[in-house]
Amino acid sequence: MPVKQNKKYLSAIMQSAHQRTLELLQGLTDRQLIGPESPILNPILWEIGHVGWFHEHFILRKEHGHAPLLDRGDQLYDSIAVAHSRRWNLSLYSFEEITYYLEKVLEKCLSRLEVGLASERDSYLYQFTTFHEDMHDEAFTWARQTLSYPSPIFHHDTHERNFVRCIKTAPLDDGDAYIPGGRFELGARSDSAFLFDNEKWAHQVTVAPFRMAKSPVTNAEFEEFVEQGGYKNLALWSEDGLKWLQEVEAEHPVYWRHDKVNGWRCRRFDRWINLPPNEPIMHVCWYEAQAFCRWAGRRLPTEAEWEFAATMKPSPDGKELLKYPYPWGNKLPTPDHACLDGFSLSCIPVDCCIAGENVWGCRNLIGNVWEWTFDTFNPFPGFTPDDYKEYSKPLFGSTKVLRGGSWATRSRYVDGKYRNYFQPHRRDIFGGFRTCAL
Repeated sequence: MPVKQNKKYLSAIMQSAHQRTLELLQGLTDRQLIGPESPILNPILWEIGHVGWFHEHFILRKEHGHAPLLDRGDQLYDSIAVAHSRRWNLSLYSFEEITYYLEKVLEKCLSRLEVGLASERDSYLYQFTTFHEDMHDEAFTWARQTLSYPSPIFHHDTHERNFVRCIKTAPLDDGDAYIPGGRFELGARSDSAFLFDNEKWAHQVTVAPFRMAKSPVTNAEFEEFVEQGGYKNLALWSEDGLKWLQEVEAEHPVYWRHDKVNGWRCRRFDRWINLPPNEPIMHVCWYEAQAFCRWAGRRLPTEAEWEFAATMKPSPDGKELLKYPYPWGNKLPTPDHACLDGFSLSCIPVDCCIAGENVWGCRNLIGNVWEWTFDTFNPFPGFTPDDYKEYSKPLFGSTKVLRGGSWATRSRYVDGKYRNYFQPHRRDIFGGFRTCAL
């Protein structure tokens, strides 16, 4: 159970997530709020109803016995009960009705948060449901990218620091960081301030010494792979990767195109821009990452290697390695540490965020792009599901692990032990990767 949280903090993060949700809906037409049927997206109008229903279901109704606020909420917005393919054909509440519902849910949840410390139970539920909304807000963001909608406009609220686009840079050489490895605890301890069920429980693993790239693979590096025929060299692709490649007929990353005058360009929401060479490659799937690694004579890091690099640091006396929440230590992320929270509206160059380096010189482990790891998403020893029993368990064995967060991920929940997971063909998410030496 997480530690008791100040009610003002719980109220602040809930309001912040609500504000971001509304900002992601601004400017969209009724038609855009539904969008085309897609196996990788939800109708946005359905998804915002699900977000409100999730808060209401777990906090107000299940925990505190409130009556339902919607007559048809359970029939429409329970993501486990309502098949994905049905969501475009439901008789949904209107945009005005569902945003009013979100306001009422927020109002009732906040009415329970006045002063002092919340109970351990409320501390967990308010954080988990808020982080759930944060995750859907990131999904709304990549949905706008996928569907070529205009970029959203994010405003700072009174509870957030201003985002300053990183102007402090320091050169990153092309060499690898040598990481000594050792015995460490992978996962989360029971006394963690907050944890997700798939982080349970911390268990001892041994990581052999390894060499890891100091930054994620950049657009310029991936462009070389494309130019040298990486998508046409079938020997670089795994059996499943080859099936995917031939099914989607990919010849380059999904949001790239080649212009005879300007060279490679990429789409950011509804605008095409010249490919920024020093930003991380983004919107590539696990199969593409694997093919690049084979071409480069490299490999993806294992999940344990990645967490070791992102959390281990010498103790103050330098006699041992200790585990910390972030690559830089205990301090909460700032824009100097990591590109998070969405305000940049895209990645930033890999030579930014100097303060976010780990002790061995790896930068951008947190933020910028989610990083694919080699491993399949599976439970840790002692795993048990939490209140939302379907959060992790149904995806074990069929998805790949990503780590670190993207530019659109909220800094309030991502850290060095957070586990994300998607099917290996997904390239709509803000995913990239870094490599390790063989």
